[in-house]
Amino acid sequence: MQLPVYLDYAAATPADPLVVETMAACLTLDGNFGNPASRSHKYGWLAEEAVETGRRHLAKLIAADAREIVWTSGATEADNLAIIGAVEHLTGNNPAPGKHIITSAIEHKAVLDTCAYLATRGYEVTYLTPQADGRILPAQVAEALRDDTVLVSLMYVNNELGSINPVAEIGRLLREKGVLFHVDAAQAVGKLTVNVEQDNIDLMSISAHKMYGPKGIGALYVKRGIKIAEQIHGGGHERGMRSGTLPTHQIAGFGKAAELASQLLVEEESKLAALKNRLWQGLSQLDGVTRNGSAEHGVAGILNVSFAGVDGESLLLSLPEIAVSSGSACNSATMAPSYVLKAVGLNDELAHASIRFSIGRFSTEEEIDHAVQHVSTAIKRLKGLAA
Repeated sequence: MQLPVYLDYAAATPADPLVVETMAACLTLDGNFGNPASRSHKYGWLAEEAVETGRRHLAKLIAADAREIVWTSGATEADNLAIIGAVEHLTGNNPAPGKHIITSAIEHKAVLDTCAYLATRGYEVTYLTPQADGRILPAQVAEALRDDTVLVSLMYVNNELGSINPVAEIGRLLREKGVLFHVDAAQAVGKLTVNVEQDNIDLMSISAHKMYGPKGIGALYVKRGIKIAEQIHGGGHERGMRSGTLPTHQIAGFGKAAELASQLLVEEESKLAALKNRLWQGLSQLDGVTRNGSAEHGVAGILNVSFAGVDGESLLLSLPEIAVSSGSACNSATMAPSYVLKAVGLNDELAHASIRFSIGRFSTEEEIDHAVQHVSTAIKRLKGLAA
């Protein structure tokens, strides 16, 4: 059976072949399979060297110091560790001295659910409403700040819309106010230039499988001097911030993915922007088509489009030849319309009839043209049946 054209890179990217090769070298007796915490023999030393090489590659990609990288099981854990860990440290696990957190209504569930959990413990959360293009502006953050605000958590790039927040400006504002800034950068790192110093970021979550690395590994950037309370206990690994035996093969793969991203970033961003433009030019010829998110401030690989006048579920079922999504992969089990699209003003019907196309390293012009043709045929057929 022929597989459909893959246009769901925002959900997961395939591991780059060089990443797979790097990981394989860490799995067998003649490779770096050892426990990186075993410092009494060469197997442990080799594994530790692989881990630290990966740490250096990731740090270089985001212009950080290698000692500011903390390994996690993914961006979801990194979000939890950053938000809960920072808030608990700052308040002594007591919301009274500093009880206010700011985030937005269109964050990933890893952030929204974490903030909701803290709300059950007595912390107060303000959810900012995005602009129509899916961005949060510095003025909105400034207006929401209170004397007891301890943390602001906003994503760099929205995972459904592709809209890029003005992170550096927001970070500068928060640094002047002495408020910690956490950024979920799962859809940003490896896809656009991220510089944690210039962006004024204190804590930043990163995912390997969004940038051609393996699943099950992520990282949290913790700016030097920032303290967070450990959430996983047992062994004091990662400088006491995250315990657990480090998965050498996954970290080595993550590091290789970061190294490749550093080398390919400019070329790849240009290629993806051209492919996205080609895709939009083709789809925009259809009647009732609108683009969601920011055309001016959008990441190169994500295009979210609404198709008025068709049933959303029928539309997805009519596209067996392309792999796309109607929203975040984390919410694909529910038939409810995307909360992100609802938050930027779409009604239920239009939100249901929206598709996120996300392209990546291995996408081709031929695949884009095939997708345009396939979608066009499906839309015309569905509108014909409706008529």
